[in-house]
Amino acid sequence: MLTKRIIPCLDIKDGRVVKGVNFINLKDAGDAVENAKFYDKEGADELVFLDITASHEKRGTTIELVKKVADAIFLPFTVGGGIRTIEDIRSLLNAGCDKVSINTAAVKDPSFVRRASSRFGSQCIVVAIDAKCKVKTKEKQKWEVFINGGRTATAIDAVKWAKRMESYGAGEILLTSMDYDGTKEGYDIGLTSAISGSVRIPVIASGGAGRLEHLYDALTEGKADAVLAASIFHYREYRVREAKEYLKKRGVAIRQ
Repeated sequence: MLTKRIIPCLDIKDGRVVKGVNFINLKDAGDAVENAKFYDKEGADELVFLDITASHEKRGTTIELVKKVADAIFLPFTVGGGIRTIEDIRSLLNAGCDKVSINTAAVKDPSFVRRASSRFGSQCIVVAIDAKCKVKTKEKQKWEVFINGGRTATAIDAVKWAKRMESYGAGEILLTSMDYDGTKEGYDIGLTSAISGSVRIPVIASGGAGRLEHLYDALTEGKADAVLAASIFHYREYRVREAKEYLKKRGVAIRQ
Protein backbone atom coordinates (compact mmCIF):
# COMPACT_ATOMS: atom_id res chain seq x y z
CA MET A 1 0.00 0.00 0.00
CA LEU A 2 1.32 3.43 -0.93
CA THR A 3 1.67 5.70 2.07
CA LYS A 4 -0.07 9.05 2.19
CA ARG A 5 1.89 12.29 2.46
CA ILE A 6 1.57 15.45 4.54
CA ILE A 7 2.89 18.52 2.74
CA PRO A 8 3.16 21.99 4.28
CA CYS A 9 2.88 24.81 1.75
CA LEU A 10 4.82 28.06 1.68
CA ASP A 11 2.87 30.67 -0.28
CA ILE A 12 5.45 33.35 -1.06
CA LYS A 13 4.86 37.05 -1.74
CA ASP A 14 7.67 39.62 -1.71
CA GLY A 15 9.98 37.00 -0.24
CA ARG A 16 7.79 36.26 2.78
CA VAL A 17 5.42 33.42 3.62
CA VAL A 18 1.79 34.60 3.50
CA LYS A 19 -1.65 33.09 3.96
CA GLY A 20 -5.07 34.36 2.96
CA VAL A 21 -8.68 33.30 2.52
CA ASN A 22 -10.06 32.47 -0.92
CA PHE A 23 -6.77 33.72 -2.43
CA ILE A 24 -7.16 37.25 -0.95
CA ASN A 25 -6.57 39.15 2.35
CA LEU A 26 -3.02 37.89 2.66
CA LYS A 27 -1.31 37.96 6.07
CA ASP A 28 2.34 37.50 6.89
CA ALA A 29 3.26 34.03 8.17
CA GLY A 30 7.00 34.35 8.61
CA ASP A 31 10.37 33.81 6.96
CA ALA A 32 10.50 31.26 4.14
CA VAL A 33 13.81 29.66 5.07
CA GLU A 34 13.01 29.41 8.78
CA ASN A 35 9.61 27.89 8.02
CA ALA A 36 11.21 25.38 5.67
CA LYS A 37 13.79 24.34 8.28
CA PHE A 38 11.05 23.94 10.87
CA TYR A 39 9.03 21.60 8.64
CA ASP A 40 12.12 19.58 7.81
CA LYS A 41 12.67 18.96 11.54
CA GLU A 42 8.95 18.30 12.06
CA GLY A 43 9.01 15.31 9.74
CA ALA A 44 6.98 16.69 6.84
CA ASP A 45 7.06 14.38 3.83
CA GLU A 46 7.56 17.13 1.27
CA LEU A 47 7.43 20.89 0.97
CA VAL A 48 5.71 23.07 -1.62
CA PHE A 49 6.90 26.61 -2.37
CA LEU A 50 4.53 28.74 -4.47
CA ASP A 51 5.46 32.25 -5.61
CA ILE A 52 1.80 33.25 -5.77
CA THR A 53 2.12 36.56 -7.62
CA ALA A 54 4.80 35.61 -10.17
CA SER A 55 2.44 34.71 -13.02
CA HIS A 56 0.20 37.72 -12.44
CA GLU A 57 3.24 40.01 -12.34
CA LYS A 58 4.67 38.27 -15.44
CA ARG A 59 7.98 37.44 -13.79
CA GLY A 60 9.86 34.31 -12.84
CA THR A 61 10.09 32.68 -9.43
CA THR A 62 12.71 34.17 -7.12
CA ILE A 63 15.63 31.83 -7.79
CA GLU A 64 17.81 33.07 -4.94
CA LEU A 65 15.14 32.34 -2.35
CA VAL A 66 14.61 28.88 -3.85
CA LYS A 67 18.34 28.22 -3.47
CA LYS A 68 18.32 29.33 0.15
CA VAL A 69 15.38 27.07 0.98
CA ALA A 70 16.87 24.10 -0.89
CA ASP A 71 20.19 24.52 0.94
CA ALA A 72 18.42 24.52 4.31
CA ILE A 73 16.37 21.32 3.99
CA PHE A 74 16.57 17.65 3.04
CA LEU A 75 12.93 17.28 2.01
CA PRO A 76 11.60 16.72 -1.50
CA PHE A 77 10.79 20.24 -2.60
CA THR A 78 8.32 21.48 -5.24
CA VAL A 79 8.42 25.03 -6.60
CA GLY A 80 5.74 26.85 -8.59
CA GLY A 81 4.92 30.35 -9.78
CA GLY A 82 5.81 32.12 -13.01
CA ILE A 83 7.24 29.04 -14.77
CA ARG A 84 6.87 29.61 -18.51
CA THR A 85 9.80 28.00 -20.29
CA ILE A 86 11.98 24.89 -20.32
CA GLU A 87 14.84 27.11 -19.18
CA ASP A 88 12.78 28.24 -16.17
CA ILE A 89 12.39 24.61 -15.15
CA ARG A 90 16.08 23.85 -15.66
CA SER A 91 17.06 26.87 -13.55
CA LEU A 92 14.78 25.84 -10.68
CA LEU A 93 15.96 22.23 -10.72
CA ASN A 94 19.55 23.48 -10.74
CA ALA A 95 18.67 25.74 -7.80
CA GLY A 96 17.79 22.64 -5.79
CA CYS A 97 14.11 21.83 -6.12
CA ASP A 98 12.96 18.31 -7.02
CA LYS A 99 9.73 19.13 -8.87
CA VAL A 100 8.10 22.13 -10.50
CA SER A 101 4.44 23.10 -10.39
CA ILE A 102 2.91 24.57 -13.55
CA ASN A 103 -0.52 26.21 -13.80
CA THR A 104 -0.91 29.34 -15.93
CA ALA A 105 1.65 28.32 -18.55
CA ALA A 106 -0.02 24.92 -18.96
CA VAL A 107 -3.37 26.53 -19.73
CA LYS A 108 -1.86 29.01 -22.16
CA ASP A 109 0.18 26.31 -23.92
CA PRO A 110 -0.79 22.74 -22.96
CA SER A 111 2.01 21.29 -25.09
CA PHE A 112 4.45 22.91 -22.65
CA VAL A 113 3.62 20.15 -20.16
CA ARG A 114 4.33 17.52 -22.79
CA ARG A 115 7.68 19.09 -23.68
CA ALA A 116 8.61 19.53 -20.02
CA SER A 117 7.81 15.94 -19.03
CA SER A 118 9.67 14.66 -22.09
CA ARG A 119 12.74 16.71 -21.20
CA PHE A 120 12.87 16.23 -17.43
CA GLY A 121 10.64 13.21 -16.75
CA SER A 122 7.05 13.17 -15.56
CA GLN A 123 8.21 12.71 -11.95
CA CYS A 124 9.44 16.34 -12.06
CA ILE A 125 6.27 17.85 -13.48
CA VAL A 126 3.33 18.77 -11.25
CA VAL A 127 0.31 20.47 -12.81
CA ALA A 128 -1.43 22.79 -10.37
CA ILE A 129 -5.17 23.24 -10.77
CA ASP A 130 -6.90 26.12 -8.98
CA ALA A 131 -10.59 25.33 -9.26
CA LYS A 132 -13.82 27.07 -8.32
CA CYS A 133 -17.30 25.54 -8.27
CA LYS A 134 -19.28 26.66 -11.31
CA VAL A 135 -22.33 24.39 -11.21
CA LYS A 136 -23.79 22.78 -8.09
CA THR A 137 -27.05 20.86 -8.13
CA LYS A 138 -28.26 17.65 -6.51
CA GLU A 139 -27.40 15.80 -9.69
CA LYS A 140 -23.99 17.19 -10.51
CA GLN A 141 -21.15 19.55 -9.73
CA LYS A 142 -18.71 21.21 -12.10
CA TRP A 143 -15.56 23.17 -11.36
CA GLU A 144 -13.78 25.77 -13.47
CA VAL A 145 -10.01 26.20 -13.76
CA PHE A 146 -8.54 29.60 -12.83
CA ILE A 147 -5.07 30.96 -13.61
CA ASN A 148 -2.86 33.94 -12.70
CA GLY A 149 -3.03 33.20 -8.99
CA GLY A 150 -6.81 32.71 -9.08
CA ARG A 151 -7.48 36.01 -10.84
CA THR A 152 -8.51 34.77 -14.28
CA ALA A 153 -11.32 32.37 -15.19
CA THR A 154 -10.68 30.04 -18.13
CA ALA A 155 -14.02 28.28 -18.77
CA ILE A 156 -12.06 24.99 -18.63
CA ASP A 157 -13.68 22.08 -16.80
CA ALA A 158 -11.34 21.00 -13.99
CA VAL A 159 -11.97 17.24 -14.27
CA LYS A 160 -11.45 17.19 -18.02
CA TRP A 161 -8.35 19.34 -17.63
CA ALA A 162 -6.82 16.96 -15.07
CA LYS A 163 -7.31 14.03 -17.43
CA ARG A 164 -5.79 15.98 -20.30
CA MET A 165 -2.76 16.97 -18.26
CA GLU A 166 -2.22 13.36 -17.23
CA SER A 167 -2.26 12.36 -20.90
CA TYR A 168 0.30 15.11 -21.62
CA GLY A 169 2.75 13.70 -19.10
CA ALA A 170 2.03 15.37 -15.76
CA GLY A 171 3.28 13.19 -12.94
CA GLU A 172 1.07 14.67 -10.24
CA ILE A 173 -1.86 17.06 -9.74
CA LEU A 174 -1.79 19.78 -7.08
CA LEU A 175 -5.49 20.53 -6.66
CA THR A 176 -6.62 23.64 -4.81
CA SER A 177 -10.23 24.52 -4.08
CA MET A 178 -10.55 28.29 -4.36
CA ASP A 179 -13.93 28.11 -2.61
CA TYR A 180 -12.46 26.42 0.47
CA ASP A 181 -8.93 27.90 0.51
CA GLY A 182 -8.09 29.40 3.91
CA THR A 183 -11.61 28.84 5.29
CA LYS A 184 -10.57 26.03 7.65
CA GLU A 185 -13.91 24.36 6.89
CA GLY A 186 -12.36 21.29 5.30
CA TYR A 187 -11.28 20.33 1.82
CA ASP A 188 -13.73 20.26 -1.08
CA ILE A 189 -14.32 16.51 -0.95
CA GLY A 190 -16.53 16.54 -4.03
CA LEU A 191 -13.84 18.22 -6.12
CA THR A 192 -11.05 16.09 -4.70
CA SER A 193 -12.83 12.78 -5.25
CA ALA A 194 -13.92 13.80 -8.75
CA ILE A 195 -10.34 14.54 -9.79
CA SER A 196 -8.82 11.58 -7.95
CA GLY A 197 -11.32 9.25 -9.57
CA SER A 198 -10.58 10.53 -13.05
CA VAL A 199 -6.78 10.16 -13.12
CA ARG A 200 -4.22 7.49 -12.26
CA ILE A 201 -1.49 9.89 -11.15
CA PRO A 202 -1.26 11.13 -7.54
CA VAL A 203 -3.51 14.00 -6.45
CA ILE A 204 -2.54 16.43 -3.69
CA ALA A 205 -5.59 17.96 -1.99
CA SER A 206 -5.27 21.63 -1.05
CA GLY A 207 -7.48 24.35 0.36
CA GLY A 208 -9.52 24.32 3.55
CA ALA A 209 -7.69 22.34 6.24
CA GLY A 210 -8.77 23.47 9.68
CA ARG A 211 -8.77 20.31 11.80
CA LEU A 212 -7.01 16.98 11.65
CA GLU A 213 -10.29 15.30 10.68
CA HIS A 214 -10.18 17.32 7.46
CA LEU A 215 -6.89 15.67 6.49
CA TYR A 216 -8.42 12.27 7.14
CA ASP A 217 -11.51 13.08 5.08
CA ALA A 218 -9.47 14.24 2.08
CA LEU A 219 -7.32 11.11 2.15
CA THR A 220 -10.21 8.68 2.60
CA GLU A 221 -13.43 10.13 1.18
CA GLY A 222 -11.57 12.38 -1.24
CA LYS A 223 -9.16 9.57 -2.22
CA ALA A 224 -6.25 12.02 -2.33
CA ASP A 225 -2.71 10.70 -2.23
CA ALA A 226 -1.45 13.64 -0.17
CA VAL A 227 -2.79 16.61 1.76
CA LEU A 228 -1.31 20.06 1.57
CA ALA A 229 -1.89 22.50 4.43
CA ALA A 230 -0.66 25.92 5.42
CA SER A 231 -2.45 27.87 8.17
CA ILE A 232 -2.86 25.02 10.64
CA PHE A 233 0.89 24.36 10.54
CA HIS A 234 2.20 27.91 10.09
CA TYR A 235 0.37 29.19 13.15
CA ARG A 236 1.19 26.01 15.12
CA GLU A 237 -2.43 25.04 15.64
CA TYR A 238 -1.26 21.50 14.90
CA ARG A 239 2.15 19.96 14.41
CA VAL A 240 3.03 17.69 11.50
CA ARG A 241 3.92 14.82 13.83
CA GLU A 242 0.63 15.26 15.65
CA ALA A 243 -1.20 15.00 12.33
CA LYS A 244 0.71 11.86 11.43
CA GLU A 245 -0.09 10.18 14.74
CA TYR A 246 -3.76 11.06 14.35
CA LEU A 247 -3.94 9.62 10.84
CA LYS A 248 -2.01 6.51 11.82
CA LYS A 249 -4.41 5.81 14.70
CA ARG A 250 -7.32 6.07 12.26
CA GLY A 251 -5.81 3.46 10.00
CA VAL A 252 -4.23 5.64 7.33
CA ALA A 253 -0.92 4.36 5.98
CA ILE A 254 1.37 7.27 6.68
CA ARG A 255 5.10 7.86 6.38
CA GLN A 256 6.94 7.91 9.69
